[in-house]
Amino acid sequence: MALIVQKFGGTSVGNPQKIKAVAERVLSYSRQGHQMVVVLSAMSGETNRFVDLAHQMQVLPDPREMDVLLSSGEQVTVSLFAMAVKEAGFDAISMLGDQVKIVTDNMHTRARIKHIDSDGIKKELDAGKIVVVAGFQGVTESGDITTLGRGGSDTTAVALAAALKADQCEIFTDVEGVYTTDPNMCATAKKIDKITYDEMLELASLGAKVLDIRSVSFAKRYNVPLHVRSTFTDTEGTWVVEEDKSMESNPVSGVTYNKNEARITISKVPDTPGMATKIFNPISEQGIVVDMIIQNTRDGELTDMTFTVPRTDYTKTMSIMEKVAKEIGAEGVTGSKNIVKVSIVGVGMRNHTGIASTMFKVLSDEGINILMISTSEIKVSCVIDEKYTELAVRALHSAFGLDQEKA
Repeated sequence: MALIVQKFGGTSVGNPQKIKAVAERVLSYSRQGHQMVVVLSAMSGETNRFVDLAHQMQVLPDPREMDVLLSSGEQVTVSLFAMAVKEAGFDAISMLGDQVKIVTDNMHTRARIKHIDSDGIKKELDAGKIVVVAGFQGVTESGDITTLGRGGSDTTAVALAAALKADQCEIFTDVEGVYTTDPNMCATAKKIDKITYDEMLELASLGAKVLDIRSVSFAKRYNVPLHVRSTFTDTEGTWVVEEDKSMESNPVSGVTYNKNEARITISKVPDTPGMATKIFNPISEQGIVVDMIIQNTRDGELTDMTFTVPRTDYTKTMSIMEKVAKEIGAEGVTGSKNIVKVSIVGVGMRNHTGIASTMFKVLSDEGINILMISTSEIKVSCVIDEKYTELAVRALHSAFGLDQEKA
C-alpha cells in the first residue's frame, strides 16, 4: 500500500462528466489499497472568468479581495469530486487551503508556502477517506485567504507530497508528459521518458508550461518522485527524478521559449557605486522578478542598464523606472514587449563543449539577431525578436538531434 498524491488540472475537471471520470480513475488506485490525496484545479476557464469579473469592478482589483474571488473556483471542484466519490460508494472529504492549514506569506495573488500542517489530512486518511484538497490556495498566519499564482495547484500537490512523505506525486494534465519542445510548434517533438530535477527547473523557468517551477523546486528539495502524465490515456508519462550518469549522454534535452518577456533600458545612468541598488530595489519591492541584466558602459562616467522582466509586469516596471530615472539623473527609459527568450537545456552540457557556439551559429544561419544572452551550467538562453520564435525553435530542435528517434 502506498500514499499517492495526484493532481488534476482544469482541463481534466472541466465539466461534471470529466469530474466523474477523474473520480473513477482515483478510485481504481483506492481499490488497490492505496491511500489517496487528490489536488484539483478550478474548472478550465473559471479563473479567467473571475479575473474578467474583477476588472469589471476595479481597474486594478484589490489583491486581498482578488484572492477571495479566485479561490472559489477550486472550492467548487473539490466539493463536486467528493460527491462523485460518495456516489460511487466510497468515502471522501474535501478540504480548502485554510482547512488543511497550508500557511503562506502575505503576498496576495502570488503567495509562497511557508509550511503545511499535515495532521488533519493524515487523520482523514487513517479513517479510510480519499482526501480532496483545493489546489492553488492557502492561508496567512492571520487567517486571510491567499492564492499561489498561475500553476499553483502543481505547487500545492508537490508540497503536500513532501509534507506527507508520499511515495509518489502524479501530475495529470492534457499532455502525455514533458516533450523535447512544444509539440504545437514543432511536429517532430518527442516525449521525454525521464528528466532531472535540474533540467525540469530550467525548462519550467524558461517557459515550458507543463509544470510550475515552484513545484519542481519542492520536488527537488524533498526528493519527491514526480510523474507527469495525461488524464485521458493510460500511457506512461515523464518521470522527474534525481540525475544519474545515463542522463549526461545527450548534451541537450530540450528547447523551450518564453513569450512572457519584456526588455527595458534605462539610458545614461551615472556610473557610480550604488546605482544598481537604486534601480532594482524599487522593482524588487513590488514583487517583480528581473531576469537578464546587461550593463553597457558608454564612457567613463555613464552607462546603460538593460534588463528583462515578465511582460505582464512591463507597464508597472516602466512606471517605476521613469521615476527612478529622474531621481538618479539618467537620460530616460525605453522598452519593448516584442521579444522572446529561446533556450536550450541539458545536464549533458557539463561534459560537452561547443554547445553555446552551435546555438549561436544556428540562429545566425537563420538570419536571427541575438539581443541578449545568458548562460548557466546546463542552459543557454538568447533573447530574440518575437517574430522569429517558431523558426528558432525548429532550427535548434533539429540542430541538436532532438527530432531523431531513440536507438
